[in-house]
Amino acid sequence: MSQTAQLVDTLKKILRERKITYADVAAHLDLSEANVKRMFSKRHFTLDRLEQVCALANADLNYLMTRMNEGSLIIDELTLEAEQELVANEKLLMMAQLLINRWELDDITTTYEFEEHEVTRLLAKLDRLGIIELLPGNRVRNLISRDFRWIHNGPVYKYFEKHVAAEFFNCKFNPKAGELLIFMAGMLTRTSNAHMQNRMRGLAREFDELCREDGKLPIDDTYGTGLVLAMRPWELSVFANYRRAPNTKRF
Repeated sequence: MSQTAQLVDTLKKILRERKITYADVAAHLDLSEANVKRMFSKRHFTLDRLEQVCALANADLNYLMTRMNEGSLIIDELTLEAEQELVANEKLLMMAQLLINRWELDDITTTYEFEEHEVTRLLAKLDRLGIIELLPGNRVRNLISRDFRWIHNGPVYKYFEKHVAAEFFNCKFNPKAGELLIFMAGMLTRTSNAHMQNRMRGLAREFDELCREDGKLPIDDTYGTGLVLAMRPWELSVFANYRRAPNTKRF
């Protein structure tokens, strides 16, 4: 398969992930939906068209190339059973999370308390779960794609919700210490809500790209960093208590 064909196929996958239809692409390019379908089926795109569709998906050509080159990293989500096994063993979950974040095994064992025999056993389990491919000499090939996500409301999601939320927000959020909290509230339409969600996904991808680049640097030069992006139709309970009638409006 040519590189152009691979790029187009990767772009189709990204559009599906973002729930962007051919009709959406047609409207963005000011073309008929039939023309757009023909472009994708024949994999015939000019560079300008490719960039335009990437922009609609809140991506760029660099991200598209990265996704294409990582096509062999096919694990976007684990099974429910695999996540249950991870949360049943904190060190297994910890090893998985560090490897998913592209830590080198030497840095993991230097930084955290893992015995040599324990490392071999944990890696074997992660290999069986499909998170990594264990190579001779405890070398590791990561099988997790850059778009990997824990199952929404699944075992790991709930584990982090229980253990992380209170600790993460127990903070003064001092910008001089690398901390920042921004809270805003207002009224948005469904269209504006969707726009903001796309921008948030773009920021998350930028964070991921920076993590990937900074992961090449010595571990002493980098800092474990948490980023929370959240948005929901919501009203403060104090305000809701003063409503003349309950708010029955649903998003």
